[in-house]
Amino acid sequence: MTIRAGADRRPTIIEVAKLAGVSHQTVSRYLRFNGEGLKPRTRDSVADAIAQLNYRPNLVARSMRTRVTGRVAVVMPALAFNPARMLAGATKTAHDAGFQVEVISPEGGAAARAERIRELVDARQVDGILSLSPVELGPQDLPADAILVVSADFDDEMRGIGALADATPIAELIGALAELGHRRFYHVAGSSQFASARARAAGFVETIERLGLDSAGVFDGDWSGRSGIDAVEAIRSGEEPTAIIAANDLVATGVLRAAAKRGWDVPGDVSVTGWDNTPGSEFLLPSLTTIDVNLERVGSNAMARLIARLRSAPPELDAGPVNRVVWRESTGPAPA
Repeated sequence: MTIRAGADRRPTIIEVAKLAGVSHQTVSRYLRFNGEGLKPRTRDSVADAIAQLNYRPNLVARSMRTRVTGRVAVVMPALAFNPARMLAGATKTAHDAGFQVEVISPEGGAAARAERIRELVDARQVDGILSLSPVELGPQDLPADAILVVSADFDDEMRGIGALADATPIAELIGALAELGHRRFYHVAGSSQFASARARAAGFVETIERLGLDSAGVFDGDWSGRSGIDAVEAIRSGEEPTAIIAANDLVATGVLRAAAKRGWDVPGDVSVTGWDNTPGSEFLLPSLTTIDVNLERVGSNAMARLIARLRSAPPELDAGPVNRVVWRESTGPAPA
C-alpha cells in the first residue's frame, strides 16, 4: 500500500503510521527518541515510511505541545575562516539524531556569545547549544535545565586550540625522515600568536633534541607563502638542511618555489612537508607530504557530546586521531 500526500500539503504523522502499520504513538516515540526502545522491525518500518513520504515533523507545533523544538544551535565567533568542514561533521551528526541545526555567529567576543546564548535559552528556541569557542558563563548564569556544551576548539580570533593545536605529527614526520637518513632539519613556523604554531615549533625543537639530530633553526613565519620563500632565502650556503618542515601547506608552496630558484631538487636534495592537506596539495609538482586534519570528526564529536547530554546517555564519539600524516612525493631518502 502506498500513501502520498497532496502536492499542496505536508504528510501527517497519521499517514506515516498507517503506511508503517503502527500506531501514531509509536511514530511519535520513534521521532522523539530516534527509534531507541523500539523493536528493530518496527523501527525499520517507521523509517521506511518516513523516507517514502518524505515526512518532516512540524517543529513549531511540536514545540508548542512539548516544549521540545527538535533544534540545536552551534555558536561560533564572527567567522574569520571557512568552517564548512567542521560544521558539516556537526550538522550530519545532529541530522542523524533527528535534530535541525541553527548556526549563530554574533559579533564580539566571549561576552557577546554568552549574551546570545542566554537569549536562546530564555526564548526556548533550541533544545541545546554547542559553543565551539569559549564563553563567559558560569553555572549560575543559566537555568538549571539549560543544556550547553562548550567545545573550545577556537579562541575569539578563530585560532585553533585544544585538539586542533596538537603537534604530535611533527614527531612522526621527523622520525620517519630520520629513518630515511635525514639528519639536518629546518622548521618554517606559523605566526606565534597561534597556539598551533607555537606547539609545532616546540614539537620540532623537542623531537630534534630527543633524536639527536641537527637543527638548521626555526624561522619565524606568518602562515604565508611569502614566509616560506623568505625562510629558504635565509639559509646560508653550506648550512642547507635535507628536510624542511613547513607550518602549513601555503608556507610549503613558498618553500618549494624558493627551493627551485636555488636549484634544489625536491625530494632529491631536500624533502618538504606541509600541514592541513589543503585541496590541491596533491596536484603540486611534486605532490606535497602533509598532515590531514579531520575537522569533520572534531565537529561530529562536539555535537555528539551535546546530543548525549540531551538524551542523558553516554556520548558516541569517534575515537580516531584528528591529525594524520599523508605521505606523498615531496619527501624521500636523504641525499647521499
